[in-house]
Amino acid sequence: MKYDLIVLGSGPGGYVAAIRATQLGLKVAVVERENLGGICLNWGCIPTKSLLKSAQVYEYTQHAADYGISIEGAAKPDFTKIIQRSRGVAEGMSKGIQFLFKKNKIDAIFGNGKLLNNKTIEVTDKDGKKTEVSADHIIVATGARSRELPNLKQDGVKIIGYRQALNLTKQPASLLVVGSGAIGSEFAYFYNSIGTKVTLVEFLPNIVPLEDEEISKTLEKSFKKGGMTVLTSSTVESVDTSGPLCKVKVKTPKGEEYFEAEVVLSAVGIAPNIENIGLEELGIQVEKGRIKVDDYYRTNVAGVYAIGDIIATPALAHVASAEGITCVEKIAGLNPHPINYKNIPGCTYTTPEVASVGYSEKAAKEAGYEIKVGKFPFTASGKASAAGAKEGFIKLIFDAKYGEVLGAHMIGANVTEMIAELVVARNLETTGHEIIKSIHPHPTMSEAIMEAAAAAYDEVIHI
Repeated sequence: MKYDLIVLGSGPGGYVAAIRATQLGLKVAVVERENLGGICLNWGCIPTKSLLKSAQVYEYTQHAADYGISIEGAAKPDFTKIIQRSRGVAEGMSKGIQFLFKKNKIDAIFGNGKLLNNKTIEVTDKDGKKTEVSADHIIVATGARSRELPNLKQDGVKIIGYRQALNLTKQPASLLVVGSGAIGSEFAYFYNSIGTKVTLVEFLPNIVPLEDEEISKTLEKSFKKGGMTVLTSSTVESVDTSGPLCKVKVKTPKGEEYFEAEVVLSAVGIAPNIENIGLEELGIQVEKGRIKVDDYYRTNVAGVYAIGDIIATPALAHVASAEGITCVEKIAGLNPHPINYKNIPGCTYTTPEVASVGYSEKAAKEAGYEIKVGKFPFTASGKASAAGAKEGFIKLIFDAKYGEVLGAHMIGANVTEMIAELVVARNLETTGHEIIKSIHPHPTMSEAIMEAAAAAYDEVIHI
């Protein structure tokens, strides 16, 4: 069958692109080798948030007395049921995508897809049967997988990636996590909070290394307070899996140290899924393991586009979705603005949560800005006190000359729900004074944004 558009991959880039394309009148098919929704819905964003919610609920029970609640007996995490709930949430979301495909009349074709030319994809199903589908336009949205280091080969049992970490049959007594980005930090927090002894190893000087340094230090302090061992400026040199426990050799600032763990989780990033999909045969340009595209995601081969984790942009679900929408709107003859990659929010769903957008304080100074910085601690927030969530703060960075918001950095309860205000503010080139004069509801955690802006300009506001 001939289509206007075929999307290879049904993750948050692919399925969103497909839906937007049908809204614009295109006839669309999506080729998917596994489950609709891709890694994000099935093995990433969504199921991890289910695990983290279970951990949070368990922590609430541990502190029930603080809220005047008495619990008879001890609350215990049921690891099997926590995992089952997580898988159920993921399956429900995937079924939701099936409904959206049906509603929008998108054809789902299951199997491994490979580009034969710029208008044709060969699909091999699970039985080895091959079929060909064609379209005027093809978007490659094949996503990524867990990256493997040469000295940290994943066997799926003792050395695992994020996929196995979501589906273990029993809770490990001890876990060593390599890499403290969002994936590593979230799993480290989850397992530590339900009683696993966790060691977190980070190569760079700070955990969540893409965040503002003050945020990183605060999260590290919180992790250590919760009983986690955190090693920064450290490298895993080898893992011996021959015995009942993994013996891990780590090079630290103090020298070589040895740790034992039942399981080692490798969370050192992702590797794009660009192999065996026909890129070489078509001559599609790849640079440093990513497909090269222009501002509208066109490759060097006419009619072939690429979005999401396989191109050199932030590997985030919401970025892939935005790229998919921009791409299909251009294909459909609209004139969308290119995405501003300096205004992409990042979120880490630990407790406390971390969220940010724009320049860090260090990056703003390095870029030559004269800045004003305002901070507001949640210890001074009435809502945070009432909620028993006084940990963390809001930090805003402004251009001293024009007052524009350069960056926002948050750590605390529910800050991932609050960061969008600053994304919109930056998109509108909002100034600090405009934030101060925008009435925020009381009592809320979001008042801290207004208060942080006021602090940057030495204006006193009561809460």
